[in-house]
Amino acid sequence: MSAPKKVVLAYSGGLDTSIILKWLQTEYGCEVVTFTADLGQGEELEPARQKAELLGIKPENIYIEDIREEFVRDFVFPMFRANAQYEGLYLLGTSIARPLISKRLVEIAEATGADAVAHGATGKGNDQVRFELAAYALNPDIKVIAPWREWDLTSRTKLLEFAEANQIPIAKDKRGEAPFSVDANLLHTSSEGKVLEDPADQAPDYVYQRTVHPEDAPNEPEFIEIGFEKGDAVSINGEAMSPATILTKLNEYGGKHGIGRLDLVEGRFVGMKSRGIYETPGGTILLEAHRGIESITMDRGAMHLKDQLMPQYAELIYNGFWYSPEREMLQVAIDKSQDHVTGTVRVKLYKGLASTVGRWSDHSLYSEEHVTFEDDAGAYDQKDAAGFIQLNALRLKLLAARDKRLSK
Repeated sequence: MSAPKKVVLAYSGGLDTSIILKWLQTEYGCEVVTFTADLGQGEELEPARQKAELLGIKPENIYIEDIREEFVRDFVFPMFRANAQYEGLYLLGTSIARPLISKRLVEIAEATGADAVAHGATGKGNDQVRFELAAYALNPDIKVIAPWREWDLTSRTKLLEFAEANQIPIAKDKRGEAPFSVDANLLHTSSEGKVLEDPADQAPDYVYQRTVHPEDAPNEPEFIEIGFEKGDAVSINGEAMSPATILTKLNEYGGKHGIGRLDLVEGRFVGMKSRGIYETPGGTILLEAHRGIESITMDRGAMHLKDQLMPQYAELIYNGFWYSPEREMLQVAIDKSQDHVTGTVRVKLYKGLASTVGRWSDHSLYSEEHVTFEDDAGAYDQKDAAGFIQLNALRLKLLAARDKRLSK
């Protein structure tokens, strides 16, 4: 790959990406544009601007954007229509943020005339795959630079030495070994490494940042009502809200009640297993409520088919194939299934659990007249079930008869 002339860097303002910024300048002698995304990670972003300017980036080449609404509306909500969970548990908080960051990197590269983008993902993880597959899907001619796969700064000591040699400010707590690595956005926090690397050891309480310990949560349950339209949450307790506002509010409820903690050993796309501590308070409540409203508005056949598709859909997102034709094909089917997923769900929040306790909808398929244990006034003829059972039993009876005959 020829040396890039101008690079758009996904920049957090932290030590690692600041080192990458300076490394790009010294290694390639190229102009650097920084992009810092507000995805709801809960950090002040203005220091990132100040750090970039300190490192010689022109003000017009510093992009800091609040993309929380786009993140939830166009990425999180479509994923939650599928009830997506990787390996049956993980709500894909990190995975779903990467295609949006890559989208903006590529768009800014086009706007600024840059010929390359760069990210700070390591060569051992999934994020390098997600960033790069998304970038190539959106611009097949873009160059992608992954410094962790190229440089010789292979230890924390070497990184700190490079930072000091290039006058990059180092926070005092960065001089020692960080206890664990954190990624955060509006959907979740993810903690990995160091004190978490032995899956036999319980995670220390200080790892959890968004949720109280369930045992310390309020002793009284709290009930909330979430309104849905076509599979997307649109209100809480009758108050209409934007997608990002809804998720923010649900995070507050979930954090207060200790909801959404997950200690998971997962299979990375690159082949190894890793242990992560995830907190997805609002997302856990949203998943429970979404399944609650689906239960009365979706046909059994459509629901069961969607549940069969979900693991494949979740794996595509986890592996970085958000912009693939197969994910888009599945999305069309999933979105079609949500045509009547409209109504309200009452959820009980208590000591780490979110439980559906009520649901109602003008689109409901639930018929009390048909399922009642009282007199149904002819709504359902129970004698019809006899023929239904006999037809379904026919092949089983034939199999049993054959086996009985052959066993003699």
